[in-house]
Amino acid sequence: MSSASLHAPSSVHNTDAVTIRRAVLSVSDKDGVLDFAKGLAEYGVELLSTGGTAKMLKDSGLNIKDVSEHTGFPEIMDGRVKTLHPKIHGGLLALRNNDEHQKAMADNAIEPIDLLVVNLYPFVNTMQSGANFETCIENIDIGGPAMIRAAAKNFENVVVITNPSDYARVIEDMKANNGAVSYTLRKALAAEAFSLTARYDSTISTWLTGEVDDAPAYPNHISFAGSCKEVLRYGENPHQSAALYVTDSKTTRPGVTNAVQHQGKALSYNNLNDTNAAFELVSEFDAPSVAIIKHANPCGVASGDDMVEAFKMALRCDPVSAFGGIIALNRPLTAALVEEFGSLFLEVVIAPSIDNDALEILAKKKNLRVLSTGTMPDPTEPRRLIKPVAGGFLVQDADTAHVTAADLKVVTKRQPTEQELQDMLFAFRVAKHVKSNAIIYAKDGSTVGIGAGQMSRVDSSRIAAWKAGEAAKAAGLDTSLAQGSVVASDAFFPFADGLISAAEAGVTAVIQPGGSIRDEEVIAAADERGLAMVFTGIRHFNH
Repeated sequence: MSSASLHAPSSVHNTDAVTIRRAVLSVSDKDGVLDFAKGLAEYGVELLSTGGTAKMLKDSGLNIKDVSEHTGFPEIMDGRVKTLHPKIHGGLLALRNNDEHQKAMADNAIEPIDLLVVNLYPFVNTMQSGANFETCIENIDIGGPAMIRAAAKNFENVVVITNPSDYARVIEDMKANNGAVSYTLRKALAAEAFSLTARYDSTISTWLTGEVDDAPAYPNHISFAGSCKEVLRYGENPHQSAALYVTDSKTTRPGVTNAVQHQGKALSYNNLNDTNAAFELVSEFDAPSVAIIKHANPCGVASGDDMVEAFKMALRCDPVSAFGGIIALNRPLTAALVEEFGSLFLEVVIAPSIDNDALEILAKKKNLRVLSTGTMPDPTEPRRLIKPVAGGFLVQDADTAHVTAADLKVVTKRQPTEQELQDMLFAFRVAKHVKSNAIIYAKDGSTVGIGAGQMSRVDSSRIAAWKAGEAAKAAGLDTSLAQGSVVASDAFFPFADGLISAAEAGVTAVIQPGGSIRDEEVIAAADERGLAMVFTGIRHFNH
């Protein structure tokens, strides 16, 4: 006989509406609980409660019975033990149409509990507030999750509410069923309850693992918790559904998930994805910088003495692709910069803050989404990235490598100039955020040509060179913007052809990871053409 059959109840499923006669209310978030309790009282429901919830309800004139009075056992250990009692869990778990369960209830003076209202100690808020270890531990709820799981398991006989937004649903259902709650709603609330306890335990597990010395980077079991912030109109395409979830992490990373939206339509799936890419990219730079993104790849990126200059340089790189794009800034958005947008059609603008006079001008662009984040994210902050694969998911550290001049190794006869050095570091930092294979041409702190996502590195190089030529034509110049620029490659050149293609476009210096078995051939090709080349020893694949 299987273990499952040993625990199988002898009763049939109860799909009838359940009349509510007795309820336990024990909540941390007391929003709306008073009105809900009054609604239950109108149906003659006996109300049991604990601690602060009981006091609030009593002070409001409701007839409340303390759980300790119901169980005949006092709250002990500073309230750590108050609902962990057979009269509570037996009342929640007992099957109403199981004779053995009913006899056990009678023999032990256990009364059925038909409704449980519980929300948990605010562990996430406590953790994110920077509270010390001991305070976080004390905000781990034990009795609440135990009761929730018991009630949710027995949803055929018990209603469990974990979210104040569900109070109205239950009252309306009781009105429709003469004081009873339907099977359909009980089942839905139980599913929501198990989702809550799973999220709660996952958040605690992630936090506590981070507090353990020498904890494994990738434990045997891993989970990620989050809350649905918004159900989106659709996903990447109209036939796909989608939603935005906000993760429960120790620190809140500034970005699109917690930005304030000042105007414009709701953000779409693609808007969110592209805006995140843009804001993460522009956070890489200390100088005033602008990134213009289309389909998660940059059309142009620039750093300058001020934001207006940076915007003009970023837009010059690919003004055609910038149409319908996303603009991210690492400085406040001002009216002067908004005026530079002119008639350019944009989907989203995101900045750490936005001046009031800029908002007044932007209000005329009713469809433009305008977001502010309050501050910039730290590009070097350790964090995890998750990518689904069939039957599972991949987890890796984010690419937080920040290459500096000290990391570079000059491998050619010619040393780079100081300007070439600065442009190479700039271009290589941009390459981190361009889909592989990535080739970036840059000059004077601005991209002048970008080749992204090609199967061949040579093709990426040719596309970047062509883009630089097109940008020059758009600017009314006779010479390609690639002339006198530097080139960055996110990975090594496996053959000299990619470098030669860049040299033919007019580059004077090259930055790449190095590490190919043909490095000597590539170095020789650079020397033949009088190029300066540096190796970083770090690759920036971005698939």
